[in-house]
Amino acid sequence: MTQFLQDWHEAATTSLGFFWMALWAFMLGYFVSSLIQVLVTRERMQKTMGKDGPKSIALGTFFGFISSSCSFAALATTRTLFKKGAGLAPSMAFLLASTNLVIELGMVIAVFLGWQFVSGEYVGGVLLILFSWALIRITRPKRLVEQTRQRLADDDTSSDEGGADWKQTLTSQKGWQKIGMKYVMEWQMVWKDVLIGFTVAGIISAFVPTVFFETLFIGSGGDNAANPGFLAVLVQTIVAPFAAFFTFIGSMGNIPLAAVLFGQGVAFAGVMAFIFSDLVVLPVLRINAQYYGWKMALYMLIVMLVAIVASALLMHYVLVFFDALPNTADAIDPGNRDFFAINYQFYLNLGFMVVSAVMLYFFYQMKKMQQSDSDSTRSVADVIMLSLSAAAVLWLVGGAVVVPAF
Repeated sequence: MTQFLQDWHEAATTSLGFFWMALWAFMLGYFVSSLIQVLVTRERMQKTMGKDGPKSIALGTFFGFISSSCSFAALATTRTLFKKGAGLAPSMAFLLASTNLVIELGMVIAVFLGWQFVSGEYVGGVLLILFSWALIRITRPKRLVEQTRQRLADDDTSSDEGGADWKQTLTSQKGWQKIGMKYVMEWQMVWKDVLIGFTVAGIISAFVPTVFFETLFIGSGGDNAANPGFLAVLVQTIVAPFAAFFTFIGSMGNIPLAAVLFGQGVAFAGVMAFIFSDLVVLPVLRINAQYYGWKMALYMLIVMLVAIVASALLMHYVLVFFDALPNTADAIDPGNRDFFAINYQFYLNLGFMVVSAVMLYFFYQMKKMQQSDSDSTRSVADVIMLSLSAAAVLWLVGGAVVVPAF
């Protein structure tokens, strides 16, 4: 019993420490993302993504980058673009870019995993798009696309707010109210994923033995963990998306888990495949099936899985060629880290808390002006996530506050 309480305390402290390490990166990333989303409208995107050629792919990638958001928000925007006439490949490019070429995601990865993984996130995001485009061109799902468009034909209720000149937006109170609204909405979309993800990362770090990872990810944890051989790297890269498939955790929540995997000796390719798998999880498949039907949803899933494995393997062996693979010895060791030290992270967190307070002020101003009574009906998935979030809060409070009292 005593050992369990000690592990519980360690798990809760690790989860809270991981979150404190990454907090400034979250706040900065969402602030920049909110600025971009307010200053660029969706209407321009829809008019330039109608074909599957290189220009449309590049534009889809660019628009996805500047519209960076959580997985579930990106799914809704991608659906709107597709039913407004955007091609399948540019729509996929938008989806992959908006969830992988993400400013705040890169910042959090830098905090937890280092420059190789940051480079892998952005280079890999582009590779995901290129491999997906190639697979779509090879398989040519023309009939499937037509069937899907027919399914969406009678369900076009999306609209664009338009947009004022960016200088006018940045110099007006109303413009900053919109930015504050977007900033808070970003947090509203991801807080459950982040809370659950960081909680699970702490639990895995404290409770799951190394032998589990060595069994699940063949070749991890040994003397050659960084590059255990092609077959082992291939298996790890294939296993990682399936390990992520049954989670409800988005890309932000996956980063501390990825850091734990890396610390347990999973190779670079396996860790990157796990990070890329935010769009091949079960909730995303279910939502895509509701949007497009099961045939298109499964087709998109297979395309993304193949692209994930190919991209992760290619980047891994490019780093092998240049002798630049990250060393698992440099991974974060929760047991030997002072998460709450008075250092640059402490001051960055305080600074961006002030920025967040200002954004919250503008958000409430905007909310008072709108005075809208939104439908508070929650889906089954929302109820599950809220329940898991409540359990996570109880676990963290119990481990961090109650356990030390015994």
